[in-house]
Amino acid sequence: MGVIPIVNENDTLAVTEIKFGDNDTLSAITAAMVHADYLFLMTDVDCLYDKNPRTNPDAQAIEVVEDIAALQADVSSAGSALGTGGMSTKIVAARLATSAGVTTIITRSSNPGNIANIVSYIQAIKSSSSTSTPDIATPPRTTITPSHSTASLASVTAALSITAPLHTRFIPSAQPIRDRYFWILHGLAPHGTVYIDSGARRALSNKAGLLPVGVVDVEGSFAQQEAVRLVVVDRIKAEDVKPEDNGKLWRGPGVEVGRALVNYSAIEIARIKGVRSSEIEGCLGYADSEYVALRENISFFERESRPVTPSPL
Repeated sequence: MGVIPIVNENDTLAVTEIKFGDNDTLSAITAAMVHADYLFLMTDVDCLYDKNPRTNPDAQAIEVVEDIAALQADVSSAGSALGTGGMSTKIVAARLATSAGVTTIITRSSNPGNIANIVSYIQAIKSSSSTSTPDIATPPRTTITPSHSTASLASVTAALSITAPLHTRFIPSAQPIRDRYFWILHGLAPHGTVYIDSGARRALSNKAGLLPVGVVDVEGSFAQQEAVRLVVVDRIKAEDVKPEDNGKLWRGPGVEVGRALVNYSAIEIARIKGVRSSEIEGCLGYADSEYVALRENISFFERESRPVTPSPL
């Protein structure tokens, strides 16, 4: 539609149930909803640094981030006096937006012209590349060497003629989570946790639904069709339970792998956990579904390993 959304939460009217708490998260969710090409998170510094540049003169700029999980940056700043968030909320927002395929930029807000210059530079870089990837990891201020075999002289010349202001660019996921799956992961507040074993996790990876036999435990209070966390744990046999296990049939902290909309309430899942689907009716007196959660109602967090590119000296 040719529209550029400018997102801001109305703090005077927002209430707890609908409050995001920071505009960065709200803008990231909006960017994912509209399949935006770019999300700009404007702040009072040029970009991310590996140390606080105000107290460390040797701080290095981090100009391209390909793996947010591996990011080591200084996020000690709490933000401006007028804001509720700091750099840490921007990193969280970048994680949300890039998981949905949105290129995310952190740059200084005092110069709005940075936006047009950065977009022009990235577009020039893309046009000079022979690859078909949605984005590339070329550091924004790195010199481009012309290659007659992969790019036209005109497009390379165009890229070289644009000077990009200092910024941090987060590369979007090559396999973005879109629409309904993104909504399940990030648009709904989870009301509890369903603990599953590794066998259930493998079955879900193969596009199967979550059966009660794969459920180890349940926590929280939730109803049918509400969102829950999915946490993979190590199941133990009843005869191997120790006093320190407090009656639990699993050990370890577990790993949260995704979210789901469940077909049964917490009380119902607690009664049918570990049983076969054919036994659900015997446990509950009815069987609304053979699955605790349908596969189309389950979404997983994307876990990728990609490097962080620091600024060249």
